[in-house]
Amino acid sequence: MAQYIIRRLAITILLIFIVATITFSIIHLMPGDPVQILMATGETSSNINPEAVQALRRSLGLDKPILVQYFVWWKNFLLLDLGNSLYDKTPVVENIFNRLPRTLELLISAVFTGVCIGLPSGIIGAINRNRWPDQLVSIFAGLGISSPVYVVGTLLVLIFCLYIPWFPASGYKLFSESPWQHLRQLTLPAITIGIYQASLVARMTRSSMLEVLSKDYIRTARAKGLGERLVIYRHALKNAMIPIVTIIGLSGGSLLGGTVLVEFVFNWPGLSTLLMEGIYHRDYPIVQGVLLVTSALFILLNLMVDLTYGMLDPSIRFE
Repeated sequence: MAQYIIRRLAITILLIFIVATITFSIIHLMPGDPVQILMATGETSSNINPEAVQALRRSLGLDKPILVQYFVWWKNFLLLDLGNSLYDKTPVVENIFNRLPRTLELLISAVFTGVCIGLPSGIIGAINRNRWPDQLVSIFAGLGISSPVYVVGTLLVLIFCLYIPWFPASGYKLFSESPWQHLRQLTLPAITIGIYQASLVARMTRSSMLEVLSKDYIRTARAKGLGERLVIYRHALKNAMIPIVTIIGLSGGSLLGGTVLVEFVFNWPGLSTLLMEGIYHRDYPIVQGVLLVTSALFILLNLMVDLTYGMLDPSIRFE
């Protein structure tokens, strides 16, 4: 198991190195002079002060050779120094660390919601194959996968904020200030993303459970007189979990992408909102930092999925 973990950690470190290098290269791959692009908001190129351009280039270290910039950037990155925002001059790391817990809270809540809804739904569909519960699960999964998050979010706001005013339409309240209000504001965004996750989990659980339930060892367990509940949850579900864990991990990227619209719709101040603010203000250090952190989160999520494989199926550890 130790060798398996070391191999996966080595691959993760390599991927983060590649992502960080690509992130560094973004400014050099931009067409034209990136400094002039950053300063050109609302101005024509003829109105840009050349001295201001040179000053910004020096402050960003872009007046140095590319290899020097690369090694300086890595040194600062290892020291958790991603520079300062061009818009409000605050440290990028400070901005990201302030927003990151809010996005993680939203993602974890969405995954929890999706698993709590999708896993039982998929099991019910598999047990009742081709009967009305299975048809309901299939309809739910199809609608959930095909419905964009901004449509689901808008419908939830209309239903639970206007017609049935149970939850606030938007906003953010610190948990330390008002736990109940914080949870009320978290509910609709988490459900909006969680419905998509639940649909994927339900469909994969149903498919995987149907495949496992047709195996010989399941028929043998039933022939020995084991109860149906024991057969389903101890023997079938455990062996069906690897595809389910896979879909949960692979959908992490979709969930991260979905938070962009969800945080905007519900005014949730997370990383995606920070990214949109950075793009609007052409704040290159903010955009670069958020992209780097988001990519690292996706890589670490896949590492967790790989390690979960090893715990669920010991044979994978020796591949």
